[in-house]
Amino acid sequence: MKEVDYLIVGCGLAGIAFTELVKKNNGSVMVFDNQSQKSSTVAGGVYNPVVLKRFTAVWRVKEQLEIALPLYRQLEEKLGVKLDYKTPVYRRFLSSEEQNDWFTASDKPNLGEFISTQLIKNTTSGVDADFGYGEVLDSGRIDTAQLISAYKKDLKSHEELDVTDFSYDALEAVESGFVYKNIKAQHIIFAEGFGLKNNPYFNYLPMVGAKGELLVIHAPDLKMEFLLKASLFLIPLGDDLYKVGATYQWTDKTNAVTEEGKIELLTKLQTFLKCDFTVVNHLAGIRPTIKDRRPLVGQHPEHKNMYVLNGLGTRGVLIGPYVSKELYNNIEHGTDLNPEINITRFLKRK
Repeated sequence: MKEVDYLIVGCGLAGIAFTELVKKNNGSVMVFDNQSQKSSTVAGGVYNPVVLKRFTAVWRVKEQLEIALPLYRQLEEKLGVKLDYKTPVYRRFLSSEEQNDWFTASDKPNLGEFISTQLIKNTTSGVDADFGYGEVLDSGRIDTAQLISAYKKDLKSHEELDVTDFSYDALEAVESGFVYKNIKAQHIIFAEGFGLKNNPYFNYLPMVGAKGELLVIHAPDLKMEFLLKASLFLIPLGDDLYKVGATYQWTDKTNAVTEEGKIELLTKLQTFLKCDFTVVNHLAGIRPTIKDRRPLVGQHPEHKNMYVLNGLGTRGVLIGPYVSKELYNNIEHGTDLNPEINITRFLKRK
């Protein structure tokens, strides 16, 4: 029987960040991922410290940046791939009033350091932006599809990845942890994204889930080298390709693309894009969103070596490494979890 320190179910942004912490501290892992969850793979991957609809700071963004960016640098070196594209985010202004609101926000505590006070004039002929842009500092994009693909390949090379469906019925709690088929583990971490809805141990938690659809377009005349936030995000991928997204659908919980989603994206895109383009791909995934917009992290109320790591929502690139470190330190060093993310906040509602 193979013995490991951690069984980790899910190899998205949360699962990778936690797995890397375990391995960096000389722990052993077995990771299960059947590729049923797509949100981390299809995500835009933008990291952006400012909520651009309201001009406010992202929750705990300083801590998140301090943990996330060094992790992605380490993963680039380890995996031998490019992951972090330090591309500025430009917020398209619709009026002089929005410009004024932007400059007012630059004086707010914990926000000003992420907002440039220089108004950027539009020089991109393919974009309609008469009022110019505001630039977000310390922003960029993580190639999440490349990260997940390369990380799984690395796990597979060390015989640490199982791509079959995880069977909850086959999991047996024992005195020293858990036995799963031919594997014995001290701890188990469930980082399944929206798949949590099918997890009998944690499905009482209020996972809502928001379907997001994205397009990839080819626009050879656009020549845009920044991440544009308008009525949606327009993200340069290189080779004149751009990711466009995303929609929010609260009732459809499938990974299937829809004509309605495509029409919504194209309608919004055409309000500010003035050059020709062709659609080359259409993607969809279910974001693991939570009612109170905070992650789900913590220990199962009955099985003391069983934990959940989930609910990253729309900002998984930044939140994933932060909550993974919180959980790892809680398990290994007994530090208290941030109460805002601890699942004990929902125990009374079980």
